[in-house]
Parts: sequence; C-alpha cells; structure tokens
Amino acid sequence: MPINITMPALSPTMEEGNLAKWLVKEGDKVAPGDVIAEIETDKATMEVESVDEGVVAKIVVPAGTDAVKVNALIAILAEEGEDVAAAAKGGDAAPAKAEAKAEAPKEEKSEAAPATAANAAPAAAPAPAAKAGQSGERVFASPLARRLAKEAGLDLSAVSGSGPRGRIVKSDIEKTVASGGAKAAPATTAAAAAAAAASAPTAAKGMSEEAVLKLFEQGSYELVPHDGMRKTIAKRLQESKQTIPHFYVSVDCELDALMALRAQLNAASPEKDGKPAYKLSVNDMVIKALALALRDVPDANVSWTETNIVKHKHADVGVAVSIPGGLITPIVRQAELKSLSAISNEMKDLGKRAKERKLKPEEYQGGTTAVSNMGMMGVKSFSAVVNPPHATILAVGAGEQRAVVKNGEIKIANVMTVTLSTDHRCVDGALGAELLGAFKRYIENPMGMLV
Repeated sequence: MPINITMPALSPTMEEGNLAKWLVKEGDKVAPGDVIAEIETDKATMEVESVDEGVVAKIVVPAGTDAVKVNALIAILAEEGEDVAAAAKGGDAAPAKAEAKAEAPKEEKSEAAPATAANAAPAAAPAPAAKAGQSGERVFASPLARRLAKEAGLDLSAVSGSGPRGRIVKSDIEKTVASGGAKAAPATTAAAAAAAAASAPTAAKGMSEEAVLKLFEQGSYELVPHDGMRKTIAKRLQESKQTIPHFYVSVDCELDALMALRAQLNAASPEKDGKPAYKLSVNDMVIKALALALRDVPDANVSWTETNIVKHKHADVGVAVSIPGGLITPIVRQAELKSLSAISNEMKDLGKRAKERKLKPEEYQGGTTAVSNMGMMGVKSFSAVVNPPHATILAVGAGEQRAVVKNGEIKIANVMTVTLSTDHRCVDGALGAELLGAFKRYIENPMGMLV
C-alpha cells in the first residue's frame, strides 16, 4: 500500500514551510532515519527524516515550492515488494481532487483566505494553462502564485506557466512583475467589485497596496513579496502592540568598572587550540546582569495569560540577532546560573547558527525576557517591542563618553542608556523600576556577577 509523506510540523506554531531541497529522487530506496529533504520555516532551515522504509515512488511537491501547508502531501513511498509505478499512480487521485477544489471558479472567493493543507499540494496532471479570455478554461496556478498575482494586479491568463504541465508558480509571477507585463484590466462587474472589497485590508492593517502605489510614479519602485520570516515578524509585533499595554523605564549606566573587569577577564583567558578559551563582550555581561536582576526581582520574571500570571523559576534570556530578511531571538537558558565565559561561548555559537538559519525551534522559542542591543550601530537609546510570551525586553544603547557630576565635580565617564519595556498587565511601573535598578547595580558593580 502506498505510504504518503506529508509536510511535517517542525515546531508547534508552524503552519507552512518552503520545500527547499529534495535529497532523494524518484526510485531511491529510503530507510527510517534517512534525511530526505530540507524544509525552510520562517526562522530556520531544517532536515526532514523518513519514518518509513520503501522506495520513492513519486515526488508530488517539487523542490523550491513555497508556502507548503503542514500535512500537505509532498511525496509517495512504495512499500517493499510493491509495484512502484502502481504506488505512484495510486497517489494521484488525492492531489488531483485537491487541485480541482482549489481551482474551481465557484471557490474564487476563498483565495483571500489561507490555503488549506489539501490545496497546498500541486495537481498530479493538470492540463496546460489556458488563456482564460480565449477559451473560458481555468488557469492552473499555485495558491501562492494566485495571491502574488492579485497583489501585483496581474492577469493570470496572460502569464506563461513554467511549472509541471504549464502550472503557474511563484517565479513566473516574479518574472512577469519585473518585466512590467500582464497587468489586469480594471474590474467592472459587481462580483469583481465584491471580491476586491472582501480582499481589501482592514483599517487596522493600514493603507491598501493599491492606495500606496497610487502615490508613486509607475516604474519608480519594485514589489518585493513578503517571505515567511517577514510575515511572522509583522504578525507578532502587530499583535504585541495591539494587545500589550507597554510601559517604558530608562536609566543611564556607567560602564567604566565593567569595561575594566572585561579587559582583565579577557587578558586572563587560557589558551585552547591556540586561541583564547573565551572573549567576553559587553553584551555577554548585559545578558548576565539582566538574568541576575530577574533572579533578584522574581516578580518581574513572569508571563501574562488570561487566567494566571506565569512565574518563571529561571531567567531564560533571548537575544535579538539580525539576520538577512529580519531577526531571530536565540535563547540562553538559565542564564543566571551560567558563568560569563559560558554565556559568551554559547552566544557565539547561537549567533553563528542563527545567521545560517540552522537553529532548532527549541533554541529560539519561549524564553522569559529578551535583550535588544543596538549599541554597536551607534544608537544612543530606543524602546523595544515586548515579544510575547515575554513581559519584558531590554533595549541597550551605545556606550559613550559623557560628562557626569560626581561629588559636585564634572567628570568624564563611559555611559550607556538602557530602556526596559514591560507588559503593564503583569509588570507595573514600580516593579519595572526595581528590576532596572537591580540591573544597573550589576553593570556598575560587575564583580557581583562573578560571585
């Protein structure tokens, strides 16, 4: 009996992913544990292992396909001794039926909604794409291609498909947009007007794309489709600002003692394979100071839910890392218990793998707080957006020489401004100030981080 291989859920929140690469081809034998494909989520690229034994009878979703829904059929295995051709043929019905449902004209209004797991799989044998204005036949295109065409105002019937059996795919839309062709005619029917109204963004989402583009001269811009990471960032931060009552507390921290201790510790680093065993950064010490502050002020180490305040036993500190196309927040678990050298080496590893999109979901999901440091970019101060389920995030500015008054005299000191954003539902202003005061004490008296 044919074995269906479906798009796996690589994290609890994953709804879709890009099938980046197949590491097997039709006719290959696979065993449980064999790596068969690479899947790109919004944050990472992960390997997928086979859980069954058999022969790859058919690859349903080709490599490079975007926005494949979780549980969508992506390949078919033939069991040992089973006829491979028959197994491949036996798997044709389901995808074909799903495609028919996705492409049916009566279901056109559903294009504005997310694709289901069924219609994410391409058809097994669709006819070559027909020009809708010439024969009245349906135009076969992936759900993603349809959405991109609608956003760009393209007439799908004028786009040539390069996918299986003439199916229009994402790359066809991008090429057409780049060439400036296949613009759709203005909608004139009541049905078209209703469909446009149904798909128009709500006021909460801001101006529609059509309204924005009308403000600019045609040809003076290009459209860059949102990737999965950008969509996730937009969704989560919009949700945060709409649902979390933010409260901000700022304080200046003197860095001279911390910089001196950092230099001393780095100079004392032992050699390992001809290199220093560790090299501490200011950010490593900020992570440790925040973790210890949360340990000292446990009422601020919390998350909000509708029924309870979740009080955490450890300080799991997420650290914002900029990567191409967005950012990701790998987490240093139980940071209050780790040495500065351990935090430093862990962050170097997490940061490297974050930029390569090789983090595992458990390495960037969860956490109890976060640090966003823009000091290395010369930013003096800023306010960060709380990232649920966190109730706090610390925005760290650049350390710089400033004039400070000490004992009635003006002195020069290295100072950085930090701003704590809190979820006011569970971390009140006074509690946020207490947490920030504890953080400041560790930064200005850094020997306390070593004992």
